[in-house]
Amino acid sequence: MFNETIELINSAKKIIVIQAENPDGDSLGGALALEEILSDLGKEVVLYCPVEIPKYMHYITGWDRVVTDFNTYCDLAIVVDTMADVLLTRVLETPGVRHYLDTHPVLVIDHHTTDSNLSFKHTALTKDAVATGEIIYELAVEAGWSINKQAADNLLVAIMSDSLGLTVQSVSPQTYFIAGKLAELGASNADIEKRRREYMKKSPEILKYKGELLERIEYFLDGKLALVKIPFEEIQKYSDKYNPSVLVLDEMRMVDDVEIGVAIKTYPDGKLTGKLRSNLPISATVAGFFGGGGHDYAAGFRVYESIDTIIPELLDATDKALKEYQNDEKIS
Repeated sequence: MFNETIELINSAKKIIVIQAENPDGDSLGGALALEEILSDLGKEVVLYCPVEIPKYMHYITGWDRVVTDFNTYCDLAIVVDTMADVLLTRVLETPGVRHYLDTHPVLVIDHHTTDSNLSFKHTALTKDAVATGEIIYELAVEAGWSINKQAADNLLVAIMSDSLGLTVQSVSPQTYFIAGKLAELGASNADIEKRRREYMKKSPEILKYKGELLERIEYFLDGKLALVKIPFEEIQKYSDKYNPSVLVLDEMRMVDDVEIGVAIKTYPDGKLTGKLRSNLPISATVAGFFGGGGHDYAAGFRVYESIDTIIPELLDATDKALKEYQNDEKIS
């Protein structure tokens, strides 16, 4: 499983680690851990993301080493935490990047086991895991590579982020085992959580805006779907201080009868993005209807359609996903 990956990395001298344009704790933590591990092997590592790392993720040590300029002089590209072209749109639209990806070896490390729809040739290292950070840990152990204290901290950030603090159903005994090993290597979840809480603090302005978003939530499908719409003016005004969708999604899925919460952002170029959080394992299925993807309980998509067009499609996709899940439950 790991042999081809290890061979690719061993043969490279300069490596660029690529995150999608929706960075999260798993992608950033995993990228930073790779930087630590591969740098200790004597590799030169460049961390790239097509967007600035959001401020609420600045608790992750090393976030400021991620650059927004793509380095085409690297021998190998490693894409972390995505197998979907739609989440790499900005990357692929950057001049020279498509040619680079078509002419250089590309390794994808991801815990999403859905079929890849990446439009460039790549080697995939994927398996069922709660976070990409788990796979990076297993890769390092298999290869005999050292995991220093900072790498351990970054990997624990990745795992805790995607597992919501080890609370989602996809957490496995292996997840707890790896978290324990990372703690032995010096990672401290208490320290990580202290930093995270500090950066999660909200200004009075943001708290007031959160209240406005909560008042705008709409309910569909007999209350099973909670939806909030976020126009571009609010994205411009508040995103630098706090991601608007992150402000309310958890509360949305904690409402009685709600099985999935969706935040839709609209942009002036006709782009529309959806962020999903669910109580049932349907998020990736719903996002998949729109060419997106993600985890069973957290996913996203991007389309170029009007909000009036997408809402009926979203209701239909959610209804189908709920019925498929219920049918599968009956069969099992």
